[in-house]
Amino acid sequence: MELHLLPILTCLSLVVVVSNASLPSEVYWKLALSYTPMPKAVRDLLQLNSMEGGSSINVSKVVLNAIPADVFIKYQNPLAVDTPTEDQPQDTSRKGYFLEKDLHSTTKMKMHFRKTTNEATFLPRQVADSIPFSSDKFPEILNRFSLKQDSEEAEIMKETIQDCEQPALEGDSRFCATSLESLIDFSISKLGKNIKLISNGVEMGSQEYELGVGVKVVADKSVVCHKQKYPYAVFYCHAIHKTRVYTLPFVGTEDGTKAEVVASCHIDTSAWNPKHAAFQVLKVKPGTVPVCHFLPRDDLIWVPK
Repeated sequence: MELHLLPILTCLSLVVVVSNASLPSEVYWKLALSYTPMPKAVRDLLQLNSMEGGSSINVSKVVLNAIPADVFIKYQNPLAVDTPTEDQPQDTSRKGYFLEKDLHSTTKMKMHFRKTTNEATFLPRQVADSIPFSSDKFPEILNRFSLKQDSEEAEIMKETIQDCEQPALEGDSRFCATSLESLIDFSISKLGKNIKLISNGVEMGSQEYELGVGVKVVADKSVVCHKQKYPYAVFYCHAIHKTRVYTLPFVGTEDGTKAEVVASCHIDTSAWNPKHAAFQVLKVKPGTVPVCHFLPRDDLIWVPK
C-alpha cells in the first residue's frame, strides 16, 4: 500500500490545483484567506467582466479615463526620475510626499481629496491567464482588444507593461497581478496567510482635510499593490520590508468630517534615483531620512494581522 501512496497523493494535488484554478474569485478568497473578510475595495473590482465570446470591455472608456486623483502620487519606480514642472509645484501638498518626523510633531498637514476614475475590474483568472502580458507579445495584445498600434490606448497599455517589466530594487520583490487570485498568491507568498488588506477606500468630499490626533503604525512590512492603467484590473505589487505603514486620521476643515488615510514611509532610500521627485520636494538626499507618501485610493495594501 505504501508504494501507491505517492501517486495517489500526486493525483489529489493535481485535482486541487485544477479545481482552485477554476474557482470563482470570491470562493478562492475564502479558501486562501478564510479568516480575512473581503473588503469593499476588492468586491468593487469583481464586477462581471468575463470577455467570453469577444471583448466586453470598452477599452477607450476604461484606459483613457483612468486618471488617478491628483492629490495622491501615482506609484513610481524609485529608479525613475520625476521632475516637477511649473504646473506641479515642488510642495508636499501637491506631490503627496512628507517626512516621517512630520507625523510626530505639531506640523499641520492639509490635503485636498478627490475620487479616482480608474474603473477597470478583474477578469476571471482563466481569462486573464489566456491573454499575453509582455512587451514581446504586444501586437497580439492589441489584436485581442482590436486596437491600432498608434492609438492613445495602445501607448498607455504599452507603458503599463513596460513598468511591470522594470527590475526591482535590491531587497524588493515585485510582481504584476492580472487577476485577484494571482494578487492573493503573491501576497501570501511574502507575508503568509495571517494577513489583512487595507486601502484608502473611504468616500471623501472636496473640502480640505487636516491631520488629526491618533496616528497609528499599522505594520513594519507590507505588500503594496498599485492599480495600473489597463483595460482590466492589473496591480503592480511589491513587497518592501524596510517600510512603516501608517493610518492617518484626517478631519475636514469645513464640517469636521473624519477620514482615515493610509501612508507608507520608506526607511531606506539609498538605492533610489537621486533625482527622484521625493528628494526635490523634501530637499533631502537618498538614504538620509525616511521618505513618506500617501497611498492612492486605488491601492491595495496587505499587512500582517
